[in-house]
Amino acid sequence: MEIDLDLKDVSFSYTGQPVLQRVTIQIRSREFASIVGPNGGGKTTLLKLILGLIRPDKGKITVLGNPPEAARERIGYMPQYTHLDLAFPATVMDVVLMGRLKKKRFWFRARDRQIALEALEKVDMAGFRHIGFNALSGGQRQRVLIARALCSQPDILLLDEPTANIDNETEENLFSILKELNRKMTILLVSHDLGFVSKYVKSVICVNKTVVIHPTTDMEGHMIQDIYDGDLKMVRHDHRCSEGGHSHD
Repeated sequence: MEIDLDLKDVSFSYTGQPVLQRVTIQIRSREFASIVGPNGGGKTTLLKLILGLIRPDKGKITVLGNPPEAARERIGYMPQYTHLDLAFPATVMDVVLMGRLKKKRFWFRARDRQIALEALEKVDMAGFRHIGFNALSGGQRQRVLIARALCSQPDILLLDEPTANIDNETEENLFSILKELNRKMTILLVSHDLGFVSKYVKSVICVNKTVVIHPTTDMEGHMIQDIYDGDLKMVRHDHRCSEGGHSHD
């Protein structure tokens, strides 16, 4: 199977302070993986490196067989919606069309609007296309932002805390959508809710300056005390995988 993301011995620091050290990851095509770890552990930095927004101090990153900058238009990215100005008077369609902006083109064609509508249909939000984005519920906004990411017709989908501040039912619905999308694209998501996402993802990328990839299991228990509390579905920290990551069927 093809490798979509390949990081080899990658290190990165801010103002001389190490954030990620000697990270080696391989993510196969149509993998569904979650990035977990403490605040400040390097999760967001890892996403920025994959997107080519920052460059590593050491090591090599290949995305879809190319440098990250060359592959960026084939990556769909969904930030946390709390980073958006909810007072801005944009409709749902306006927000989704942002995903069609190109480096050398800043206007929309009829084809762009058709693709945006199809993306909204995939997340069951087409009926809201003329509604103001700030009028939506938290779960509806998350769906719209997924649609915006899908608008670029990506091969890889990166999601930053897609289930933040939404209820359990909405969370279940979002992951049902992601499970279907995973049939056609690689999905990598940041989440603190490991107990929930372990039902869906195939592997977990544990990030805390260094990175280890684990398989998910249905084992009930207690996670690392300073990150997660309570009973949850865990990753098997007794099983350390090879540098190339965890292999699964």
